[in-house]
Amino acid sequence: MKLVVRVKLLPTPQQASALEATLLICNEAANWLSTAAFARRVASRAGLQTLAYAQLRALGLSAQPALHVLRKVADAYTALGAQPRAGKLGPSKSTSRASAAWKPIRFRAEAAQPFDDRCLSWQMDAGTVSIWTISGRLKGVAFTGHPEHIQLLTRYRRGESDLIRRNGQWYLAATCDVPETDENGRPDGFIGVDLGIVNIATTSTGRRYSGRRLNRRRESDRRLRSKLQQKGSKSAKRRAKKHAGREARRTRDINHKISKQIVAEAQRTGRGIALEDLGGIRERVRLRKPQRATLHSWAFHQLGRFIAYKAKRVGVPIVQVDPAHTSQECSRCHHTDKRNRPSQAVFTCRSCGFVEHADLNSSHNIASRGWQVWGRGAKSVAPALVPAT
Repeated sequence: MKLVVRVKLLPTPQQASALEATLLICNEAANWLSTAAFARRVASRAGLQTLAYAQLRALGLSAQPALHVLRKVADAYTALGAQPRAGKLGPSKSTSRASAAWKPIRFRAEAAQPFDDRCLSWQMDAGTVSIWTISGRLKGVAFTGHPEHIQLLTRYRRGESDLIRRNGQWYLAATCDVPETDENGRPDGFIGVDLGIVNIATTSTGRRYSGRRLNRRRESDRRLRSKLQQKGSKSAKRRAKKHAGREARRTRDINHKISKQIVAEAQRTGRGIALEDLGGIRERVRLRKPQRATLHSWAFHQLGRFIAYKAKRVGVPIVQVDPAHTSQECSRCHHTDKRNRPSQAVFTCRSCGFVEHADLNSSHNIASRGWQVWGRGAKSVAPALVPAT
């Protein structure tokens, strides 16, 4: 299984200047090549190498960085060509599709640049890297990261690493090929996971990950963001950008913690995990206006992906189930009725009289459906590649 691990670089001011100049030159070269490729209607790696390899070398790039620029541009056009087939650019005559089709791809000045082992070497014991720049090879660039991530890099790093600059900070994102644990082919039942707003996640074992305090914090964040957007000054925009990054990191951290605990419980008890099929969750749920922003701003899909890849690492099977009517169905007698939900938090079955917390009742239904799906021979669902940690 492939994992992408990110570590933070700690360059000196001189090293940071060299890295910044290198990233700038590489992306300027990528933009020049993108314009030439668009004009000549050439997008394959071989075609671009014939077209512009010598010119890229003349811009100051060594052989391997020049090839990486070629591949970056070719891969970008390949991805762009696949988007209409996947329905991601709208109808054939839409403005978004016309805009993408009639102008060359542009790369930001700080867009990530890949480096292979010829351009970048890791000294894990010393906690440093040696990296190619247009000013020469930089040696002894310090890096830091979570001890678990460093261990993964030391044991399983394979292939290229991407140099990233974000909000003035430098990072390296490296791919690790981690051996997979044999999946538990005979799980002792399934833990159902119900996703919600008041409770971010509720499991069929009775654990609720409350979102009340978090929702209050997010409401405060939205008010601040709205004020900054209305003000519109340069300082307000800088503050809004900084604040948005902090909010995204907080969300990611919470999703990591929740997913880790759910997977650990499933592994400890020998069970699998049943998740709701997250596709179209925002369209399926009907909410009052004050609740819509809360639902739409939470990374439900990210939480599902975190649970899936952590489960795959330890051999816990994952299945997805149809979430339709899980909140209205009684987990005891399976009677389904809208009136079974007299309030957001309470479930009362109109048929058998069973009373339970509504989210917990839903999680029991998800667990039951997960066992049924598994019994029909469904395969475990987990991603092949995880975004940078």
